[in-house]
Amino acid sequence: MGKHIPMRMCIACREMFPQDSLIRFVKDFESGDVEMQTDKRLFGRSAYICRTKECIALAAKKKGLERHFKSAIPHKLYEIAEELV
Repeated sequence: MGKHIPMRMCIACREMFPQDSLIRFVKDFESGDVEMQTDKRLFGRSAYICRTKECIALAAKKKGLERHFKSAIPHKLYEIAEELV
């Protein structure tokens, strides 16, 4: 019997991918700050974006993180995500 692989949807291209292959952004419950996850220790509401420059640019253009978290997001988060790719 195979191991279960969690699937998540990219907020830009709306396609399903394994959770480990996406970039995770987390909004902290207490402070309301949105951070890009570097480890799996952050808790809170999350959004996922593909690890491609096209999806990151599309999410920035459509303001995907802003819509998902219903708050203002610094554009610098998109720039940092593009550097990872």
